[in-house]
Amino acid sequence: MNIEEQVIEVLDKIRPYLQRDGGDVEFIRMDDNGKVFVRVFGACVGCSAIDDTIKLGVEALLIDEVPGVTEVIVED
Repeated sequence: MNIEEQVIEVLDKIRPYLQRDGGDVEFIRMDDNGKVFVRVFGACVGCSAIDDTIKLGVEALLIDEVPGVTEVIVED
């Protein structure tokens, strides 16, 4: 399994928790520096807690579970 497949697998684990609150997250790409770019949907768009959700939840889990991930960035 390549690194992008690993990232998608971890995002798939997180997705039900976001969907439960009316949101969702989608993998866009990963650059050579380990930055993972994602797009958020639904209730996540404009949510005041999305920065914490991404940094403390999604990013922390990805860094912990996928070697090489350094950061998660939300794109529009």
